Amino acid sequence: MKNLKVLLTILLLVVGGFAKANDDDYKLTKTYASNIYIEAVTLGKLEGFESVVDKDAKFCILMGNKRVATYSKAEMLEFMQTNLKGLKQLCTTNSTVVEENGQMSVLKVEMKYGNFTRTNYVTFADTGKGWKITNVCSVYK
Repeated sequence: MKNLKVLLTILLLVVGGFAKANDDDYKLTKTYASNIYIEAVTLGKLEGFESVVDKDAKFCILMGNKRVATYSKAEMLEFMQTNLKGLKQLCTTNSTVVEENGQMSVLKVEMKYGNFTRTNYVTFADTGKGWKITNVCSVYK
């Protein structure tokens, strides 16, 4: 009988732990989403990246006043998986919050290489299922 009580207690803890982990998936914070994004683009760590990008997110690249390309979430994930996974960028990275309120946040991520700088303006929104990336615009100087 004692063994049965111990077994049931362990089972409840395990099931409760899985339920809590699942709930946390829908409570993504701005800080968590920001950190996942920066690690993905600078260190090639893609674990968790897909979960912090909204299904309708757009990614664009600008050079000067010209829009060079626009990508969907699926296109960007495929590109990153093929070309950037595990690739550590040789740059100095700084990030600052440009704008923030209870519903959205814009993060400026500067990646300084030897002879140019890539600046990413990353927009996060509270989607009701946590904070997710809704737009990224990359500018090269």
